[in-house]
Amino acid sequence: MSNKTTGHDSPERRKVSILDLAGRKSQGKLITMLTAYDYSSALLVDNASIDIVLVGDSLGMVMLGLDSTVPVTMDDMLHHCRAVARGARIAFLVGDMPFMSYQADIAEGIRNAGRFLKEGMMEAVKLEGGREVAGTVRAIVDAGIPVMGHIGLTPQSVSKLGGYKVQGKTAKDASRLLEDAIILEDTGCFSIVLEAVPEPVAEIISRRLHIPTIGIGAGAKCDGQVLVYHDLVGLFDRFTPRFVKQYANAGQIIQDALTTFADEVHKGDFPSAEHTYAIDDTELDSFLKSLES
Repeated sequence: MSNKTTGHDSPERRKVSILDLAGRKSQGKLITMLTAYDYSSALLVDNASIDIVLVGDSLGMVMLGLDSTVPVTMDDMLHHCRAVARGARIAFLVGDMPFMSYQADIAEGIRNAGRFLKEGMMEAVKLEGGREVAGTVRAIVDAGIPVMGHIGLTPQSVSKLGGYKVQGKTAKDASRLLEDAIILEDTGCFSIVLEAVPEPVAEIISRRLHIPTIGIGAGAKCDGQVLVYHDLVGLFDRFTPRFVKQYANAGQIIQDALTTFADEVHKGDFPSAEHTYAIDDTELDSFLKSLES
């Protein structure tokens, strides 16, 4: 049984840093992470005392209606990052580097990572991949930009992986995942996301690393957990991965409210007197007389 606890033992909140996240790992305190894509969602997530807010490229699907994360651009990401940064003032902020913003050229990867900090108001970036991006990760870290890794199911490479499938299910694949995690740690990552990985494999990786692991579909033995905001609150129903737990059905609540609004307008029930403004009778009479003249 895990002896880890939550990371919020004090009622006083202060800005979360990389050192805080490393401390949670060494102290056995679990880390919380959620995505956010705009000011309002970032404000709600931050008020829930979440440790890390990720502006994920999953915004392509949940905010922009795209079929995957692949078409998401740097401009898309930076626009949403700025909005999130205005709402989340306590959580540590991580921006997701979109497809082809770092794969083609290391120098371009450094420049784009820097844009997340300079223009997007983020505090770190996240890259997908293991050994194949190690050189880029090292260069970005050497430039003074914190990097979160991401291995296992990497959505930007879903075509190469043959679909949204669990990774590390064979001994060979599990060994490769562990090797990738160690490589990413050695190149300077401050944390690694493990997505869609069998729990025993994720547990071994988490124990071997000195940096925190954040699981999504990787079981309860990671050093923290992350979910997509829209999945958690029931605002995205195109598909629901097995690892998602829906804590509320906000989508249905909102749909009911919108339908009720439309019905009340059609019936003439809205707006009622309590939702309208009055004018002094004398002023109204004067106005009407002015129309006659």
